[in-house]
Amino acid sequence: MGIRMWCETWDVRRARAVVLAVSAVGLLTRMIIAANAPGPTDVRFFEGFAKAIGVHGPIRIYEQPLPGLPVYNHPPLAGWMLLGLNDLAEFGMSFGALIRFPASIADFCCALLVLEIVRRRAALRTAVACGIGVALSPVLIATSGYHGNTDAVAIVFALAAAHLLADRKAPLAAGVAAALSISVKFIPVVALPALFIAALRGGRPVAARFAAGFAAVFALVWGPVLVAVPRQLKENVLEYAGGSYHLWGLVRFADVFGLPESVVTFMQGGGHFLFVLPCVAAGAWIAWRRPAQLPGAVAVALGLLLLLSTASGLQYLTWAAAALFVLGFREGLAYNCVAGLTAVLGYGGRSAVRWSEPVLLLGAAGWIVLAVGLVTGVRRLLATPPDTGPPGRPGPAPLAVPRTSQPSGSAVT
Repeated sequence: MGIRMWCETWDVRRARAVVLAVSAVGLLTRMIIAANAPGPTDVRFFEGFAKAIGVHGPIRIYEQPLPGLPVYNHPPLAGWMLLGLNDLAEFGMSFGALIRFPASIADFCCALLVLEIVRRRAALRTAVACGIGVALSPVLIATSGYHGNTDAVAIVFALAAAHLLADRKAPLAAGVAAALSISVKFIPVVALPALFIAALRGGRPVAARFAAGFAAVFALVWGPVLVAVPRQLKENVLEYAGGSYHLWGLVRFADVFGLPESVVTFMQGGGHFLFVLPCVAAGAWIAWRRPAQLPGAVAVALGLLLLLSTASGLQYLTWAAAALFVLGFREGLAYNCVAGLTAVLGYGGRSAVRWSEPVLLLGAAGWIVLAVGLVTGVRRLLATPPDTGPPGRPGPAPLAVPRTSQPSGSAVT
């Protein structure tokens, strides 16, 4: 038994070393792109935001008129990040390169995180393949290395919260990670109910520690803004429905099938919450049924949010890039290949918000691949044996099947 455990530990160390090496190559690739490519218009917008924050501060920025810039719709922690990047830029560093470093570093961490999540639920070689898939994802390389938005940072914190709660039995740290995720970008809010439900399934001490970690960070980061400019925060961030372009998913199909413009306006306006609710419900339901499969529940919520999104943006493709690898290697590979080609061609066109007809067709194909991947991923989640113990409570591992008996091509999460 001792020799077997030593061999398994050595195998895990080698797996981590392989994914770490490939992730380093992926990070270097992203940074080279960031240092040499101007990026889309968002890079200029972020630089404008950063300069405004340097003048008005990350709290009062929400109430300031910003001529020539879009609405500042980023949560409070993003403002502090931009303030720091603006200070670094004053030392002669290129802001255009700096703004893409946080997302690139987040991808590096996410590849290692996905390895740790998947190896507990599938064959080790499958976990290595999923980690490498995240590191070399054309979706993430294009969005993090070229675009430089904060989506990847929010996603890695959301998945980290699920991993810390379900696998590491660290509810306090999980609560901190959950609060950080929505403080960078608000999209992981759809995964919060799943995280809280899993914490509750762990018992009162687990739920209390998770809630304490979440509340402490939320009060520290959001508290000053909620006190100073609550109305502007609500209008700019909490009620932001995304862009009005008809490029992706439901709104794109509405155009294809000739639905009235009033329908699309409703979908992108007040009706967009109707498409958010199923994302919240799906993640919460899976977390209740299979609390030890919490990373999969969070992945489903994030992937479903992209599937049902009524907003369009190439950077939004990030939401499902790592999530699909959590649900399965085949699902992740298929989505990242199709959506990755969509992102590369989209960014290579005249404008990131004006897709050519081939890119629109690829986007539609990526949407279908995403839908199929979510269906098969959810089926695999629900096919796992009932959890032997909820997160945070000692007990046997969620899956008692030896790793050698798992099929090498599937990731059971």
